[in-house]
Amino acid sequence: MKVSIMNSSSLVSKVIVVGGGIFGVSSAVHLARLGVQTILINDGPLANGASGRSLAWLNSSRQRSDEYHRLRMAGIDRYRTLAAKHPDAAWLRFDGGLTWDSDDTANEIAAVFRYERNIGYDAQLLSPGDIAAVAPGVDEHSVTPQGAIFNPGEGWVDLPSLIEILSQEFVQRGGRLVTNAGLAKVTVADGRATGVTMASGVSVKADAVLLATGASVPSTIAEFGRFVPDSTPIALLVRTQPMHLPLRAVLNTPRVAIRPTPTGALVLDSAWSEEEVIAQPGGTYTVNDSTVARLLEEASKVLNGNPRLELDTYFVGPKPIPGDGEPVFGQLDDIAGYYIAFSHSGATLGLIAGELLAGEIATGELNPLLTAFRPSRFD
Repeated sequence: MKVSIMNSSSLVSKVIVVGGGIFGVSSAVHLARLGVQTILINDGPLANGASGRSLAWLNSSRQRSDEYHRLRMAGIDRYRTLAAKHPDAAWLRFDGGLTWDSDDTANEIAAVFRYERNIGYDAQLLSPGDIAAVAPGVDEHSVTPQGAIFNPGEGWVDLPSLIEILSQEFVQRGGRLVTNAGLAKVTVADGRATGVTMASGVSVKADAVLLATGASVPSTIAEFGRFVPDSTPIALLVRTQPMHLPLRAVLNTPRVAIRPTPTGALVLDSAWSEEEVIAQPGGTYTVNDSTVARLLEEASKVLNGNPRLELDTYFVGPKPIPGDGEPVFGQLDDIAGYYIAFSHSGATLGLIAGELLAGEIATGELNPLLTAFRPSRFD
């Protein structure tokens, strides 16, 4: 039996969500669960933006603000609940995360370990020889002498798979899904959002609009005189051909980050490879074969047996990151009913952000978990 969670204090009857990534789809399905009539509009197919090319590591490791850590931990909690409903899911795993730093003066592993333990974040400081017992598949000789931190509570999610599942529920609950719609523009009149106008020229009215279009959010709201600092880089994600290696944990190493996939392939990214992506006029990007080859080589170096990794495909495009590194969630000041979602760590925050934003949109009640992340902090 399908259960709908109705909210008698709802202030809106119709909401439009623009953006088919994890923030948009999660918010849309949570609105539908609250009984709010919701339309989800995307310019192309679902997960065609950053959610489709994300490392999707579920974590709150290393150091960040207390508020951000608290929100990320709530995000991981929601994935734990989801994992309990899908215990055999290949697209959501909690097999831990392993990280180590370079062997130089910038190595912070000891300090990070102390910090994580002090805030109650489950962490183990391992010598290279201890790693095989908790994170099989790692070449211990690639780990620097300072050791590595293993965080057993971390995991990963395949966002396209999750988005497909959530979108199916959204439609089953009566939500309207509009894909391949081109650019949809938010319409504003008399100081409030009134709906959107799609690329076809068709206008759709609504009581509130959530803009969750990833890297384009800052430039879109700038048209209304609203400012959000933007540090979005152009990211490269490489996927190997399936090899069915023993690796289960997510690896975050000095030269490459690695996570498994449901098919047995690996996905890889790094900071240095982002810097080698070449932006072309017209909004396209070029990636040199040498960059991809070196990323595959760096991944091989940290895997036990140093297997030869073969390229399957790669993805390149903007990775949304606000200028101060912290999420931006909530209603724009002085434009009633105009909400935005713009953040890094979309995977970790995807479920909780959608839940909290939907609650605020539906009821008008502000959730204290989002207080530090509202757009108004940049006014």
